[in-house]
Amino acid sequence: MKIVLLGAGKTGSLVKETAAARGHQVEIIEVQENPRGTALTKQRLAGVDVVIDFTTPEAVMANIEATVRAGANMVVGTTGWYSEMPHVRNMVERAGTGFLWASNFSIGVNLFFAILRESAKALHYGYEARITETHHVHKLDAPSGTAVSIGRVFEQAGGQKPPIESIREGEVVGTHTVELLSGADTITLTHMAHNRSGFAQGAVRAAEWLKGRKGFYEFQEIFSQLKG
Repeated sequence: MKIVLLGAGKTGSLVKETAAARGHQVEIIEVQENPRGTALTKQRLAGVDVVIDFTTPEAVMANIEATVRAGANMVVGTTGWYSEMPHVRNMVERAGTGFLWASNFSIGVNLFFAILRESAKALHYGYEARITETHHVHKLDAPSGTAVSIGRVFEQAGGQKPPIESIREGEVVGTHTVELLSGADTITLTHMAHNRSGFAQGAVRAAEWLKGRKGFYEFQEIFSQLKG
């Protein structure tokens, strides 16, 4: 499979290593050669199976628009663009391309989401939910996309939008904690990432799944279908 990778930072570099280890060809387009998505032309992306984006909230929308215009499939792990979701979905559907996004591509986090969907039943028994997310000081968005997705799980399950506390300290990769509180007890559920390898593995497997497909997908919908 031929992959174009946008964003060769800490996570992007691991995506390259993981993809190469799984037998894929990876080309990196550096930020400086791709201002406002200008490098993502139909000619440049000819023969590319999937474009993977791990850039920044400031760059991602231009990259999405250029990739969709070029007719290429795309996996997006960058957050901070979700207010444009209806626009992006419409673009993808009109172009007839494949698009897969996630607030977090970690397999562990997506298993965590499944646990949280079950735990959200507690809202019907008088519990209140609270979310705390902690990340490194370099993270640009707050709350994290993962915390927003967790909040959506509880909002859909019980109509309650939990408060989110965002903490930025040190080099924390990512920790998400949900507390379910009642007058009788407290239930605490936590996912703690030790490194970024889980994000990279999930993103590459997502790209493998998306190859040749059309449509607009969220990772939570399809991760159970991924190959090992």
